[in-house]
Amino acid sequence: MSTVSVKHHQMFIDGKDVDAPQAFEIRSPATEELVCTIAKGSVEHADAAVESARRAFESGVWSRKPKEERAAIMKRIADRFGEELEELIELETMANGATVRQATGFHCGLAAPHMLYFAEQAESYEFERAIPTKAYPTHSVNTIIREPVGVCAAIVPWNFPLVLGLWKIGPALAAGNSIVVKPDEKTPLSLLRAAQIAYEEGVPAGVFNIVTGDGAEVGARLASHPDVDKVAFTGSTAIGREIMRLASGTVKKVSLELGGKGGVVMMPDADLSYSIDGALFGCMLYSGQICESGTRLFVHKDKYDEVVAKLVERASTIKLGDPTDYDTDMGPVVSARQRDRILGYLDQAKADGATFALGGGAPEGPEFEKGYWIAPTIITNVTNDMQIAREEIFGPVLVVIPYDSIDHAVELVNDSEYGLTAGVWSTDYEAASELAARLRAGTVWINNWHMVDPSLPFGGYKQSGVGRELGPDALNEYTEAKHVHLDLAGRHDRLPFDLLISTPLPE
Repeated sequence: MSTVSVKHHQMFIDGKDVDAPQAFEIRSPATEELVCTIAKGSVEHADAAVESARRAFESGVWSRKPKEERAAIMKRIADRFGEELEELIELETMANGATVRQATGFHCGLAAPHMLYFAEQAESYEFERAIPTKAYPTHSVNTIIREPVGVCAAIVPWNFPLVLGLWKIGPALAAGNSIVVKPDEKTPLSLLRAAQIAYEEGVPAGVFNIVTGDGAEVGARLASHPDVDKVAFTGSTAIGREIMRLASGTVKKVSLELGGKGGVVMMPDADLSYSIDGALFGCMLYSGQICESGTRLFVHKDKYDEVVAKLVERASTIKLGDPTDYDTDMGPVVSARQRDRILGYLDQAKADGATFALGGGAPEGPEFEKGYWIAPTIITNVTNDMQIAREEIFGPVLVVIPYDSIDHAVELVNDSEYGLTAGVWSTDYEAASELAARLRAGTVWINNWHMVDPSLPFGGYKQSGVGRELGPDALNEYTEAKHVHLDLAGRHDRLPFDLLISTPLPE
C-alpha cells in the first residue's frame, strides 16, 4: 500500500527555516484531505523570534536604513507578489477554502497594490517636521520626529491571512520596525511565502519573522512579551480583550481590529436591480467569513416582502462547490469547528422563533458529504434583540428585519455592541449621506460593500476595535512621536532660569 507524501513547511526566524518537534496538519476545507503539515511553534520559538527582531532593530540594519532604500525593497516585494500571484492563491485557498475568483480579486489579488501603497508611504511619510512656536518663553526651534516603535508583533486571523497580515507588516516595515508574525495555524502558508520573498528581496534577517503556533501559547506570549513594543491583532472581540489585558502588563502600543455585525439600511427608493445582489455580496462573500460583512439588513416594512422574495430568488442561484473551479460562487467554511458553530446559531434562531426563508443548514448532495459546508441562509421573523441578530455568526447568514422610519432604522443599526461597518442602499445620494452620518461605524458604504482602499482608514467604533489600519496615518500606529526642542536664546538673561534661581550671576 503506497502512501502519498505531503509537503512539510517550517517557520521563518532570523532569515532561516526553523522546524519544531511537533506539527499542525492542514486539511482542505472542501475535501478534508491532508494537504500539508507545518511546524508547531512554541514559546521558545516566539522568544527566539523576538530576540532576533530586537537584535536586528538595534543594529540599525533596517531601522536606520534610508527611507528611500526601504521603499525600494518594499516595491520589489510588491512586484514579486504580482509575479507569484498564482502560487499565493494556491497556498491560500488550499487552506481557507476561498474560491479562486475571490482569492484572485481579494485574498491575494490585493497583496501587491496594498504593499505598494505602504512602500510609497515609506517615501512620503513625514518622519520629521518643524513646528512653528511663539517666542515666549524663549526663542526656539521645535521638531516632531516620528521614530519606529521597535519590535512589533502581528497576530493574524485565518480568513484573509495575506492581506490582513500585510496591513500590519507593510506599515511596520515602512516605519523601520522589526516584526514577528503569528498567523492562524490553519492558514499560515501565504504569509510564510511572503516572509521568504521579503528576505529574498533584501529585508535583512530578523526583521520579518513568522512563528506558527497556538494562539493561547504563542500569541499570548507575543502579546505579553516585555521586549515587544507594539502588538496588532485582528480577530474576535473576546480574544481582543485578552490581547489588551496581556499587553497592559508592559503598557505596549495596541491596535485591535475586532468583530462586527454590520447593519445595512435599504431605503424605500433603493434600486432593487442591483441592491439585492449588493446586499448578498455584502453578506455572503467568502461564505460570510469576513468581520466587516453586512449581516443585518433593515428593510422598510412596505418593501419587506418584495425584498425578501428577491433575496431568496437571487441567493438560490449561488453555486456551491469546488473552490478551485472558476465557476464556483461559494466554497466551504474553514473548518468543522466553524461549521458546527454556525449550525449552533441556526438551531438557536429556530428555537427563538425565526423563520428560514432559504437555507438553514448544510447543502444536500453527495459532493457535500466531505468538507465543511453551509448553504446560503436568509432568516426572517427576526427581532434585533435575538442572538442571531446580535452576535457575529461568521457564516453565509443574512437576517432581514423591517423598520418603520429612518429614525427607527438608525436606532436598529446602532443598537449593537459592534461598530465596524454599516451601509445604505438608496438612489437619493443626499438622503443616503445624511443617514450615513448618523450610523456609528468606522466605515459606511453607500451602494456598495467590501470596498477597502489602502489609502483610506479602516477600523471600528465601540467593541469593534482600537486604532485604524490603512490610510495616510497608518504609520502613526507603528511610530512614536518625539519632540526635540532647540533653544536659541543663547544668553542667561533671555532664559527663564530666574524662576528658580534669583541670585544674579557674579560679574
